[in-house]
Amino acid sequence: MPNVKFKDIYHILKSNIDSGKYDNSMMLPTEMELVDKFECSRNTVRRAISELSKDGYVKSVKGKGVIILESRESIELPIGNLLGLQELHTKKKFTTSVVHFSKITIDESLSRITALKLDTEVYHLHRIRFYDNEPIILDVNYFSADVAKDLTIEIAQNSVYEYIEKDLNTKILASKKIIVVEHATELDKRFLDLGTYDCVAVVKTYAYTDSGKLFEYTESRHRPDKFVFVESSSLRKNI
Repeated sequence: MPNVKFKDIYHILKSNIDSGKYDNSMMLPTEMELVDKFECSRNTVRRAISELSKDGYVKSVKGKGVIILESRESIELPIGNLLGLQELHTKKKFTTSVVHFSKITIDESLSRITALKLDTEVYHLHRIRFYDNEPIILDVNYFSADVAKDLTIEIAQNSVYEYIEKDLNTKILASKKIIVVEHATELDKRFLDLGTYDCVAVVKTYAYTDSGKLFEYTESRHRPDKFVFVESSSLRKNI
């Protein structure tokens, strides 16, 4: 497997965990076994394992190796994950429907909300995320047209991040996420099956390229009965 990337290893190991390949041992293969298997550097393997650890699938234990953590049936979104929704772990795939797509210019009001600079041209999207054919997330996106060049509805139905990184060769460096609970808007009620709920969990994302440029502001508006947000950490003895 020449020129293998850490994301490739990440997805293969995650698939093996999902299928129960390692259930008997509850351990990943050793670092050197993975280096030999994927014909890559130790650093590449370590980055893949680090991503799995961030997502709460494994934990490295000194003197033992990499232990696979027991999974839960709920849909979990790791708070610190930079990957787009399409790349996150689920037993059933998400599908996306783009219900609004336009190109607008950031005015003063939107600049205050999004932190994008005044007069910046952006692609403004509303995307419904379905899980097992249920609408559970409404994404309200603003992508800088200068970074997400020539964005289309077809691309937005898949992965905008993958398009930016692979097709446009622009590296996404970091993101800041803020999680709040808000009253449901008419848009939420229109596109999400909220039932008796009158609120949504909102993840506000500010994403940056490797040049430090803010290129995205997104409000991911979640049905409160469907998601648990998780962050994995190791316990410290001095707590």
